[in-house]
Amino acid sequence: MSDTIPDHAVERLTSIRESIDNIDAALVHLLAERFKFTQLVGVLKAEAGMPASDPEREKVQIQRLRALAADSRLDPDFSEKFLNFIVAEVIHHHERIASGDEVVR
Repeated sequence: MSDTIPDHAVERLTSIRESIDNIDAALVHLLAERFKFTQLVGVLKAEAGMPASDPEREKVQIQRLRALAADSRLDPDFSEKFLNFIVAEVIHHHERIASGDEVVR
């Protein structure tokens, strides 16, 4: 970095960033697993003629996630935005599955 920054600070920063990178990798893998299951839900909904969206479940999930976030000292508003982003993508997938535009692997 710079000759004026102590080596121990650079080493600590590198270590922290490695941990962040590991967490990011885990998040990507968890999201991949989550989407495998939501795609199965999309297939089931399509086969049963159910709508892609379930506003009541979404409401319950938002409340549950906000509570988990608060317990974990994470901003509940951020967790809600994050879940809303995921749910929108899931609904999009469900709609594509129902229309035959998306193949589930």
